[in-house]
Amino acid sequence: MRRVVLVDDHALFRAGVRSELEGRVEVIGEAGTVGEAVALIASAQPDVVLLDVHMPDGGGVEVVRRCPDTCFLALSVSDAPEDVIAIIRAGARGYVTKTIDAERLADAIERVAEGDAVFSPRLAGFVLDAFRGETRAEASELDQLTPREQEVLRLIARGYLYKEVAHNLGISAKTVEAHVASVLRKLQLTNRHELSRWAMEQGLD
Repeated sequence: MRRVVLVDDHALFRAGVRSELEGRVEVIGEAGTVGEAVALIASAQPDVVLLDVHMPDGGGVEVVRRCPDTCFLALSVSDAPEDVIAIIRAGARGYVTKTIDAERLADAIERVAEGDAVFSPRLAGFVLDAFRGETRAEASELDQLTPREQEVLRLIARGYLYKEVAHNLGISAKTVEAHVASVLRKLQLTNRHELSRWAMEQGLD
C-alpha cells in the first residue's frame, strides 16, 4: 500500500480525501502550508504527495521546488492551463482535478509512484501543447553536453539511481552527481524530475 501525504490548506477537504482513500492507500500525514509540507515530506519520506496548487504561502509549485526528489501528484480544483503547466514544469508527475473519484485517484497515485505521468483527460492537451513548441529549441541543447553527460542522462531517463548509473558506467556515484549537476546547469533545469522529463522528450530513454 502506497504511503501518501496530503497537502491542502483546507482541513475539511483533507479529511474528505483521507476518508475516501481509506483502505486504498496509507495516509501518513497532512499539511496545510508550504512550510509544514516541506518539513513533513522530509521526515515522513512518502511514496506520493497529493498536492493542492493554490495555497496562501507560496503554493504547490514552491513545495515541489523545495522537495525535488519527491513524487508529486497535483490534486486541484483548478483546471487552468497556467496552473497545470507551472506545477508540471516544477517537477510534479501528474495533475488531476478534485472531481476525480476515489478509485481513479487511488489508481493515479499508484501510477505516478511507478513513474507514469497522469493527467485528467482534458489537461493532458495543455501539457502536450506547452512542450511541443519547445522540442525543436531543446534538441540543439543536447549538443552542449559531453558524450559522458549524455550517457548519464540516458540512464537517469530510464529511472536508474545514481549508484546504478555509477555501476553501469564504471564511475563513482559522486562523479555521477557532478555530471548531473553540470547537465542541470547547462539545460537550466532545477531537479532530477525535470531532467528525466527533458530526456524522455528528446527520445533519450
